[in-house]
Amino acid sequence: MVRRLFALVLVAALALIVAACSSTEGTTTTTGALATTARPTTTAAPETTVVLPRLEGFASTRISIDDREMAVAVADTAEKRRQGLMNVTDLGGLGGMLFVWSDDTASAFHMLDTLIPLDIAFFTVDGSFVDRLTMEPCTADECPLYSASGLYRYALEAPAGDLEFTSSGSKLIIDGDS
Repeated sequence: MVRRLFALVLVAALALIVAACSSTEGTTTTTGALATTARPTTTAAPETTVVLPRLEGFASTRISIDDREMAVAVADTAEKRRQGLMNVTDLGGLGGMLFVWSDDTASAFHMLDTLIPLDIAFFTVDGSFVDRLTMEPCTADECPLYSASGLYRYALEAPAGDLEFTSSGSKLIIDGDS
């Protein structure tokens, strides 16, 4: 009886050792619109980084403002607008994210779980400039809301400082628009 109990304990201990030594490096999981890759570290908890070569699940397009061109991700559904750039640290070579509505809106933006400071510029249906704001990351339970000074159809988010050139004469042109 004692031998059998000892053998059972030994098998269980070996199983735990084998499981603990397994590597999770390179394991990719997808949650919502974001793919995450777990990488083991020397600490007890693995580090999780956001991998967004082209912002998975978002289409992209080319835009220009005042003869400055950039490729941007497009958030054109309620779900994609809600996700936006939350939990993103790297735009994967894109210049920002263009939020698109089918009708004029006064929707406000927040920075909950947004990890990088952003500029946001608002434009009307014909591409005319409405407003520009700089938004700071927020991890609090209640985050400030950022609103344009008027109705808009498009909102462009880009890393803070990248849209400083926009002003009252700026014009947004979306690839394919004339």
